[in-house]
Amino acid sequence: MTVVRTRAGRVRGTTSHGVHVFKGIPYAKPPFGARRFRPPQPVDPWDGVREATAFGPTAPQPEFPGTEGFYPVIKGEDCLNLNVWTRDPGAAGLPVMVWLHGGGTEGGSPLLYDGTAFARDGVVFVSVSYRLGIEGLLHLGDGPANLTLLDQIAALEWVRDNIAAFGGDPDNVTVFGESSGAMFTGALLVMPRARGLFRRAIMQSGAGSIAFTPETARHVGGVLAEILGVEPTLEAIAAVPVERALAAHHEVMAALAPYPDPRRWNGEPGARVTAWQPVIDGDTLPGRPVDLIGPGVDIMVGSNAEEGRLSLVPFVPLSSITEETLVTAMKLYGLPVEEALAVYRDTYPGAGPGDLLALLQRDWWYRAPGYRVAEAAGAHVYEFAWRSPQFGGLLGACHFLEVPFVFDLLGRPPFDQLTGPEPPQELARAMHAAWVAFATHGDPGWPAYDLTLRPVMRFGEACEVVLDPEPALRELWRGIC
Repeated sequence: MTVVRTRAGRVRGTTSHGVHVFKGIPYAKPPFGARRFRPPQPVDPWDGVREATAFGPTAPQPEFPGTEGFYPVIKGEDCLNLNVWTRDPGAAGLPVMVWLHGGGTEGGSPLLYDGTAFARDGVVFVSVSYRLGIEGLLHLGDGPANLTLLDQIAALEWVRDNIAAFGGDPDNVTVFGESSGAMFTGALLVMPRARGLFRRAIMQSGAGSIAFTPETARHVGGVLAEILGVEPTLEAIAAVPVERALAAHHEVMAALAPYPDPRRWNGEPGARVTAWQPVIDGDTLPGRPVDLIGPGVDIMVGSNAEEGRLSLVPFVPLSSITEETLVTAMKLYGLPVEEALAVYRDTYPGAGPGDLLALLQRDWWYRAPGYRVAEAAGAHVYEFAWRSPQFGGLLGACHFLEVPFVFDLLGRPPFDQLTGPEPPQELARAMHAAWVAFATHGDPGWPAYDLTLRPVMRFGEACEVVLDPEPALRELWRGIC
């Protein structure tokens, strides 16, 4: 057992194989009762030693069919907590990595992500639980916006004030996340309140391209209020029990689904909408992050080569997707259809409509916005291209697949559901080492993006730098997202 003193009090963690782990440390008070839909409030100091040997509660979230058992969830109100892995609490100046989990803006859990490998390799690793969906991103114009992001800022402030006690350097903090966690990272990059709280950022499959206008956010909140049968005010919705509000999530999604406008909802055509997003309120978030990110913070950004297959292959046979569906998606994304069809078919000869729809989703959500960030900020760019053998090889280099490689967690459940039984350990070593190197000194081992060579590190069967991959596709999406 190891005891560390934080500003609020002492915490006792566990030690295993030379790594000290502290779980469920509160960084803000429970956001319920009078604090529901309010900014995070500092915790009260405690006497004695607080046990930090078990994960704390996770954010309330709806149940999502198909994800049972994948994202661990612990119920309870004290959900604004974080977890720390370190190899040496007595050290000084170790780089710090703060992980923002994915799972959509309305789901997910930090409990899935073991930070042992990062701690083993000299990083103080922190994972964060924060409000999600309705509880964190509801905006009706009559109260504070972007509570999810404010929670994350409160966690980063905790890191600034306390991480030295765990061996970390508060002046060398890297925020990183995947999917919605990457989108949130992009938002933090442009939020005035987050300035100075981190030095580097890594965005895995997400580049800050989602954000509602206040009008759209109020519309979604109005739909929720109508379903709940209350006035569209924070006070009225705060009086609704959390479980009832969570149950309404799927009803809100169903109400928005007949209007498949990805340029408004940032959803996947024919699949889903994203009902809860950060909102451009002009106070906490000044604009759409991808439009504002520029030089100043070291950035690494990337995507997977076949992102959209995760949302298609387990649920819809690719062979059932028609040319009409593909063309409709191109129109909804705002692409010039004839030109887009020609470019995609020339780039991927022999690909069917289902294959191309998965690539469209990759480019709209992840790759095209990532290139925008790279061009504006001189970021280091990567692509994950190793193809999973699952689903008869159809899953490919899908969304989320890079995560167990980055964390060096191959073979661990539930990641093995995606990687299959024998993923390449050498690839995990290479990716994990690159992430550690970037967090340590800002250089993952390949050149930053520039407008001449446009270097991209491709992690696949081989790891190699590719110059300006698929330039026709890159130019096709310019100015669209």
